[in-house]
Amino acid sequence: MAERKTVLRSMHDLGLAAWFGGSLMGAVGLNGAARCEGGTRRDAARIASAGWARWTPVSAAAIAVHLVGSTGLLTANAARVATQKGVAASTLTKTALTGAALAAAAYSRVLGKKVELASSDSPEGVEKAAGHPLDITKAQRELAWVQWAVPALTGGLVVLNCLHGEQQRPAEQLRGMVRRAGSMTPWSGMR
Repeated sequence: MAERKTVLRSMHDLGLAAWFGGSLMGAVGLNGAARCEGGTRRDAARIASAGWARWTPVSAAAIAVHLVGSTGLLTANAARVATQKGVAASTLTKTALTGAALAAAAYSRVLGKKVELASSDSPEGVEKAAGHPLDITKAQRELAWVQWAVPALTGGLVVLNCLHGEQQRPAEQLRGMVRRAGSMTPWSGMR
């Protein structure tokens, strides 16, 4: 019987839930509310930037917790990844999606920080923005696309997590191991 990995699974799932949910709520709720209540584009950008700046530490913590949980689960399930047909492919896909989601989140934050500086009313923000001239319209246009990449990619991770859960059923493990063993026989290519 396999050992329980409740803490690792919880870290993996709760971190991913916060990452996915926070990015989706921000794109829909926070940015939408800022557009409705901001009046001008600059005020809307300032409001949205303030909300995202408050969310960033929580998001970073959620991502870190998810990554620790993911790494721990991968280590704990290394034998299954190696021996059960289909698990290595879904794990590789999940790893690639995680990398893409991390890149999208980082790029989104870089663009968001630029918009935050460009829309700032504080003397420090205005001074920093003057030192880094920015086409705010272009940055906002890019950000409008990138903000949807994070929930799309993390949503894909949720789906792959469901697949991994299905692959862990005892019957699926046995079927996958038999298929893997069958694909390694000398006559497997003669079908």
